[in-house]
Amino acid sequence: MAQLDALRTGRIAGARTAEIDQGLRAHMNKVYGTMSVGMLITFAAAWAISGLAVTSDPAQAVGQIGADSYLTSIGAALYTSPLKWVVMFAPLAFVFGFSAGINRMSAATAQLVFYAFAAVMGVSISSIFLVFTGTSIAQTFLVTSIAFASLSLWGYVTNKDLSGMGTFLLMGLVGLIAAMILNIFIQSEGLAMAIPFIGVLIFAGLTAYDTQRIKTEYIAHAQHGDSEWLGKSAIMGALSLYLDFINMFMFLLQFMGNRE
Repeated sequence: MAQLDALRTGRIAGARTAEIDQGLRAHMNKVYGTMSVGMLITFAAAWAISGLAVTSDPAQAVGQIGADSYLTSIGAALYTSPLKWVVMFAPLAFVFGFSAGINRMSAATAQLVFYAFAAVMGVSISSIFLVFTGTSIAQTFLVTSIAFASLSLWGYVTNKDLSGMGTFLLMGLVGLIAAMILNIFIQSEGLAMAIPFIGVLIFAGLTAYDTQRIKTEYIAHAQHGDSEWLGKSAIMGALSLYLDFINMFMFLLQFMGNRE
C-alpha cells in the first residue's frame, strides 16, 4: 500500500513538474514576444521622428547639420531647445512610474503602458539616425541581437546561481549612471571612452542575470498558483530584457557606429 501511495505521489509530482515546465515555456515566449514588439515600436518611432526632424529642403530648415541636411522646426525643438532634456529623461521617469504603479494595473493595461514607453524611448533615441549611418545602425543591431540571444540563452540554461553577480552589476549600473551624469558637466575624454565599454559589460551581464531571475521567479510563483502575478510578471520581465537590449545596443553603437 505504501509503495502504491508513493507511486501515486511521484506521478502527481511529475505531472505538476511537467505542467510548470510547459507554463515556463509559455511565460518566456510571452516575455520575448512582448519585448520584441516593444523593440519594433521603438525603432519605428525613432525612424519616423528622425524623418520629421531632418529635411533636405533649405526652405523648410531652421538650422544646417550637414552638406545637404537641415533641421526642421521639429528637429530644432527636440534636439537643440530645452525640450531635449525632457526627451532625454522621459524614459527614465516612465520606468520609475511604471514600476511603482504596475500593482494597480491589470495585465492588459500594463502591456499597453509598456508599448507606450517603447514609443517614448523611440523618440528619445531618434537622434541616432542623424548621427550614425543607417548601415552601421543595422550592423550594430544585428551584433546586439546575436550577443543578447547568446547571453539570454546562457542565463536560462545555466545551473550557476547568478544572484550574486546581479547585485554586483546593479551596483556597477548605479556607478555608471553617476559617471554619465558627471561627464555631462566635466566633459572628460577618457571617461567618455570608458563609459561605453563598461556599459556593454554591465548590460551583457544583466541580460543573463535578468533571464535567470525571470525564470526562477516564475517557478516560485507557479508552484503557488499565483496567476494574477504571473501575467504582470511577463510584462515586467519584457521590460527588464528590453532595457538590457536597448542599453547594450546604444553602448555598442559608440564603438561600431560610423558617423554621418
